[in-house]
Amino acid sequence: MKVSGFTFVRNAIKYDYPIVEAIHSILPLCDEVVVCVGNSDDGTLALVESISSSKIKILHSVWDDTLRESGQVLAVETNKAFDVIAADSDWAFYIQGDEVMHEKYLPAVKQAMEQYKDDKRVEGLLFNYEHFYGSYDYVGTSRRWYRHEIRVIRNDKTIRSYRDAQGFRKNGRKLNVKPVDAYIYHYGWVKQPAFMQAKMKNFHSLYHDEQWLDRNIPKTVEFDYSQIDGLKYFIDTHPAVMQPRIDRMNWTFEADPMHKKMKFKHRISHYIEGLTGKRLFEYKNYRLI
Repeated sequence: MKVSGFTFVRNAIKYDYPIVEAIHSILPLCDEVVVCVGNSDDGTLALVESISSSKIKILHSVWDDTLRESGQVLAVETNKAFDVIAADSDWAFYIQGDEVMHEKYLPAVKQAMEQYKDDKRVEGLLFNYEHFYGSYDYVGTSRRWYRHEIRVIRNDKTIRSYRDAQGFRKNGRKLNVKPVDAYIYHYGWVKQPAFMQAKMKNFHSLYHDEQWLDRNIPKTVEFDYSQIDGLKYFIDTHPAVMQPRIDRMNWTFEADPMHKKMKFKHRISHYIEGLTGKRLFEYKNYRLI
């Protein structure tokens, strides 16, 4: 079995993305990892080049910042990386620049890839998610956070990144997938508040023009982390590759997990989910088989 990893990144230092940790977290499963490095204003290219592994293959890219509809440029950059992975790879492991997989899940993912390698009905593997918010001690619990997403796909170039690179489609339809007992840890909402504010403006610029940004993005230096509807304490361990970053954390964030800022209808669905584990009317970017 041969596995390729793929990802894309731009301005990782400027917006404090844990891209090095993301790549390292999947490296043990991969025979190669293609990193599509976009035109950056910082030392992102040197940062990726500093990863000490012969498995890393760098693809240079220039982003088309006019592709704002639904954040399309993110899917375009994802496809650029996917299109140049080795032709003889069986699977492709996709990881975004603010996602990290815990090393404890490596055996389960490898086992699933081996189990379904020759079952062509299976077009991808579905992962669970933890979305960290404010600090490394809290994860989001409300409907705003997706619970599952595809991160391993078959090496089939008719599979394309969808909309703003959250999921994938094959000839326009959702992929047929099997769940894997593994989590992806999403750290996109854990940054020093000034980095977070800059990142939010940059992120929205991928979808909207300057007039929209002027109207909708607060003119503040630091992001207001109090804008959250539901959190819980994270009581497990973080991936080992994240520990140096966690040790460098230089801001404080505290929240009361018992306090929920939700509309009444969301409180009801949140209560039902807590009792049954089922999320009412959940959008599913995949088809379980």
